[in-house]
Amino acid sequence: MAGPLDGVRIIDLTTVLMGPYATQMLADFGADVVKVESPQGDVMRRAGPHGDRAMGPLYLHANRNKRSIVLDLKHALGRKAVMDLCRTADVLTYNIRPQAMARLGLGYDDLRAVNPRLIYAGMFGYGRSGPYAAYPAYDDLIQGASGIPGALQRAGNAEPRYAPMNISDRTVGLYAMGAICAALYARERSGQGQAVDIPMFETMAQFVLSDHLYGETFRPAEGPMGYARLMAPDRRPFQTADGHVCVLLYTDAHWRKFFRIAGREADLDNDPRFRDLASRTAHIGELYAIVATEMRKRSTADWLVLLGEADIPVAKMNSFEDLLADPHLNATGFFEETEHPTEGALRGLAVPSRWSDTAPAHRHPAPRIGEQTEAILREIGYAGDEIAALQAAGVTKAQP
Repeated sequence: MAGPLDGVRIIDLTTVLMGPYATQMLADFGADVVKVESPQGDVMRRAGPHGDRAMGPLYLHANRNKRSIVLDLKHALGRKAVMDLCRTADVLTYNIRPQAMARLGLGYDDLRAVNPRLIYAGMFGYGRSGPYAAYPAYDDLIQGASGIPGALQRAGNAEPRYAPMNISDRTVGLYAMGAICAALYARERSGQGQAVDIPMFETMAQFVLSDHLYGETFRPAEGPMGYARLMAPDRRPFQTADGHVCVLLYTDAHWRKFFRIAGREADLDNDPRFRDLASRTAHIGELYAIVATEMRKRSTADWLVLLGEADIPVAKMNSFEDLLADPHLNATGFFEETEHPTEGALRGLAVPSRWSDTAPAHRHPAPRIGEQTEAILREIGYAGDEIAALQAAGVTKAQP
């Protein structure tokens, strides 16, 4: 087997990042992911340096192990071809609004009629039963709606800001990957497919509020919202005499060892705010302020040694560039150098999990737009003249 999902075929109508990230993981796990693109291609092809072939870095990292077919879903023949692809597929994924899928004649009832075993997985902004159902949704908007910029401001940033990565797209993509695998497992027991909705807003609201519902968990409330340890302004990489270091002080032993290193063990014993986990959590801001003051008195190298010897969790603060040279990542084979047939030498990121059997793998690079159009159409029974007619009508195109 090429991977744990070997033999599963996924028809992927998603674009940009959330959906393609989910289906890239499924492709890494061995699924045959057929990426259906419009004649213009996925917009992420042109994000960042991409050359004449529209093969930008974010596209390359989210679409490996997939095959590309061009179909214009605004054309009846393009929609028919998608229906034909779904007749023998296991999963269809999409990330436009469900109402738009229904208008295209590609709603769940339409596809269930041709394949009752199909898993119909939608990744879109808001649950379809709520008042926001028709709202547009992108990573920045969902970060804001789910409270992330406000949390950063509340934790001490002068102004609210978005997390500097596509955290909503990637978090919801991870959740979607798991949901699709669970739906496939359920189908193995029942024999029937089903529709699965994965809304971004609700998924990210759960992600945020699992930490920060906090006192409002209880009815009536037993305190304010916001997990105090995560919201403390000094919960950040600590400045040292010559840089920064990341430290997690949590258990009684951690705090006692740190105060001993700092020569302030009596403060821990004599101050009732710091005697146990509950009181420390309530006064974590004051504690972190003490740590910040002490950390500035020694170098990063000194702290890494002292805290490491004391068995206090500590790590250096890496930049993006540091990650490229990181000895652990390089020793575990995290970075893969491959030769793309059109883009030349590329640095890729390995599948992070390790398997004793059915290991996921980097089987082939991200495809050019429409690279496998003809092969995929022939697999579902289209003859050469039918493919030529689709090309003549502008419904599809194939790379040489």
